[in-house]
Amino acid sequence: MTTGEHGIMWWNSTTPRATRTRVFVAVLERVRTLWDRLPIPRSGLRGAPPMQKSRTAWGKPARAFLLMFVLVDLLGTGLLMTPAASAGPEELTLVEATFTSTTSLAVCGLSVISIGGDLSVFGQLVVLALIQVGGIGIMTLASLLGAALIHRFSLRMQLNVQAENRAQAVGDVRSIVSRVVIVCLTIEAVTFVIITPRMWLGHDLSPGEALYSGLFHSVSAFNNAGLSLYDESLTRFSGDGIILFTVAVAVILGGIGFPVLLELRHHWRTPGAWGLHTKITIVTSALLFGVTALLIIMMEWNNPRTLGELHWWAKISDGFFHGVMPRSGGFNVTDTGAMYDSTLLLTIMMMFVGNGSAGTAGGIKVATLAVIFLVVWSEARAHTRVHVFGRRLAPDVIRQSLSLTFLSMTVVAITTVFFLHTTPFTFMQTLFEVVSAVGVVGLSTGITPALAPWAQLTLAFLMIAGRIGPITFVTALAFRERKRRYDLPEARPMIG
Repeated sequence: MTTGEHGIMWWNSTTPRATRTRVFVAVLERVRTLWDRLPIPRSGLRGAPPMQKSRTAWGKPARAFLLMFVLVDLLGTGLLMTPAASAGPEELTLVEATFTSTTSLAVCGLSVISIGGDLSVFGQLVVLALIQVGGIGIMTLASLLGAALIHRFSLRMQLNVQAENRAQAVGDVRSIVSRVVIVCLTIEAVTFVIITPRMWLGHDLSPGEALYSGLFHSVSAFNNAGLSLYDESLTRFSGDGIILFTVAVAVILGGIGFPVLLELRHHWRTPGAWGLHTKITIVTSALLFGVTALLIIMMEWNNPRTLGELHWWAKISDGFFHGVMPRSGGFNVTDTGAMYDSTLLLTIMMMFVGNGSAGTAGGIKVATLAVIFLVVWSEARAHTRVHVFGRRLAPDVIRQSLSLTFLSMTVVAITTVFFLHTTPFTFMQTLFEVVSAVGVVGLSTGITPALAPWAQLTLAFLMIAGRIGPITFVTALAFRERKRRYDLPEARPMIG
């Protein structure tokens, strides 16, 4: 073995066998060390080493997720800045391309350009591809991270978790990914089949326009993107119950979360067989959808700028649609900025909550809201434990819910104060825009294009934080969990 000009060891015929063996073993040890450092669950591998210390194990999946998101976002930005992506002679600026790529990949829906007017067909297809990747990709990653968390437990704990959630084996990564993709494409296809003929026959679109519009809005609806080919979103379909109801159902199914969809596919006739997460998500979502839609219909019934001038059936269909969209849907059929402040405040509250976990929706998620409500309810009844549906909530779930909610509220509060001081818009407009970005909803009072470039980039950053922040934050908390070997004396500060 000789040394090359760059200091690299090369084999030759005179190299002793013992030296070759030592070098080969050293290489194997190095490969094994690198393999052990990878954030891959190994509980099912023979002779696998125990999980690395929680201090380093959690960070690598989170960093990999963020890096993947940023790389795809940069790719989308580059494609949108090409001449082929613009409909006119002027190309998109860096800020416009970055914002459009981010809002598409984060499936938010806020926009500073006209998707149908400023982008060519190629640019629109880039947006559509980013929406699909942002929806299916995030769902897949959330499911895989959930599987990774379960693999950290002992075999007994894995069996308990699977029995609680009526889940199948979590080790088959290919099966998880394939199910996510199949469910997504199936729901998008059904949505497309329903709304496309209606667009063609009921709204004077040519067959080609109806096919393209149906495809774009089906993908955008299921992935909760809220981006539309029309500057006025879906206002041209106001009062059309078929289109509005179908799009609303696609938004609900996409946002409710893949774990719930998978369980409903197997046990939709037997609610008693549902796991705790599915029960909490379904019940809380149904209550929020129903209450929000009813309140919006009642509050906007006589508003001449929104529902007031419509037929009673259109008032109900449009009001129901607006009751669903704040849960991360992002479409609108009337002017959101013309709504009463009371309606806007209700919409802000629903945008902050979002929809289900491990889905295409944003927000703090309905399960988080349910846990916080149950904690308050138990405390009001002087109970030391939180019980729901015959189960007791684990303390770490309560801590994670409170931490995530407080963190999201802090981000919204700080950004709102900053925008109020630096932009000319009102408190309601500013708060609405910030919560829409953090909750990756996409509804707007119309001020997004009028914001300064630095403010638009700030909203883009909030979209990224709102999209990947909750997943990485909760995963970090789960992986960093450690038990104290000692406890300190108890103290009780005054509360309230």
